Amino acid sequence: MSEKVKFTVDGVTLVGDLRVPATPGPHPALVLTGPFTGTRDQVIGLYASRLAGAGYVTLAFDHRNWGESGGEPRCHEDAQGKLHDLRAAVSLLRSRPEVDGERIGAVGICLGAGYALKFAAFDPRVKVFAGIAGAYNNPYGMRAGMSPGGYQDALGSFAGILERQDLGGPVEYLPAVAQEGEAAMPSGEPFAYYGTSRGASVHWRNEVTRASVRELITLDNMTGADFLSPKPGLIVHGVVDGFCSPEGAEEVYKRMDGPKKLVWLDAKRHIDLYDTEPYVTQAVDATAAFLGEHL
Repeated sequence: MSEKVKFTVDGVTLVGDLRVPATPGPHPALVLTGPFTGTRDQVIGLYASRLAGAGYVTLAFDHRNWGESGGEPRCHEDAQGKLHDLRAAVSLLRSRPEVDGERIGAVGICLGAGYALKFAAFDPRVKVFAGIAGAYNNPYGMRAGMSPGGYQDALGSFAGILERQDLGGPVEYLPAVAQEGEAAMPSGEPFAYYGTSRGASVHWRNEVTRASVRELITLDNMTGADFLSPKPGLIVHGVVDGFCSPEGAEEVYKRMDGPKKLVWLDAKRHIDLYDTEPYVTQAVDATAAFLGEHL
């Protein structure tokens, strides 16, 4: 059973889909958060449906500024706001009679894996974390991946954008994906999902604020790995991933104290874990097995 739900955090109304297994409850529950720019009917909707079929109440929702949820500016990555959204989502889950409030986990895919990790580490109501094809951003890694001085130059360019907006100028946008030219997620692979029928959604727009890129390069979700223990953590990742590095996944695994598990899938593209078989089934099965053991 799927039910459209609304809940409020920081004065912003968020919209989600609550999926409840057909068997009698109360059930363990999962809050899901997904890729950069993604909406709840794309990647996380697929995983939420599959995990509900495995016996979990699942809540997939649009974060503030995205999809059907409220918030301004539209299509803006609000890193701290996303953690608040997850907190309120867990509060909603714990209020539902179908849910066993002492058995709640956080599952993230792509950029959402980093948010789920950091959120789970610091919210005692969350008992387990699972990250799939995760992006575990940290500013040290971002700076190391840029040319000398490039990190400071990037910060300077975003400072100018935000200053113009602070002084009343319009919010500046760029495409989320593009086969050629400037985009927040350039190159063919993101476009192959978001720019085609694969990821088609009436709630998704091919734009993102320029300031969102600043959020991504200053974000530190890797810290969650240092604070997750004694909660269990699962990392599921493709052996080849050009957008969310396997090295980052391995670093998270090493920094978690445990109980922990790392599952490598023989996927060669990041978006293989968005919607492609057998990888989605393998990721769901690994996640359900880990949750079954620890939640």
